[in-house]
Amino acid sequence: MEKLTEVVYDENCHFEHQNWKSELDFWKDELKTFNNRLSELITRWTKKEVLKQLEHYQNEFILHGGVIEDLQETIEEHEASIAGHSKIGNESMDIALVKKHMKFRDRIQTQRQIYAVLKKDFFSFLTKYM
Repeated sequence: MEKLTEVVYDENCHFEHQNWKSELDFWKDELKTFNNRLSELITRWTKKEVLKQLEHYQNEFILHGGVIEDLQETIEEHEASIAGHSKIGNESMDIALVKKHMKFRDRIQTQRQIYAVLKKDFFSFLTKYM
């Protein structure tokens, strides 16, 4: 079992949450522009193989949008826990909350990697068909 020796303060978690929320908002905006690109391509192409790829990216963007919403909800839940924790006068988080935060940090990092690959692939696709 991993031993936590570092004290994690609510304000540091809150700061990290704010950064993640900004990043997720940016991704949502990007997905809107990516979907606009898909709409443009749908009007240009009739080949089945291209339309199949367009559908693939459309599905990926829908899935990623759902992941973004899930991550945003989890941040809000964690913020509520921090607020409740602060009301009782503690500025440092208990071990369970810290573990939850660290696990969520890993989820964000994993999602960054998945999203980066999706964007790279989509831009390659756009280069080929735009």
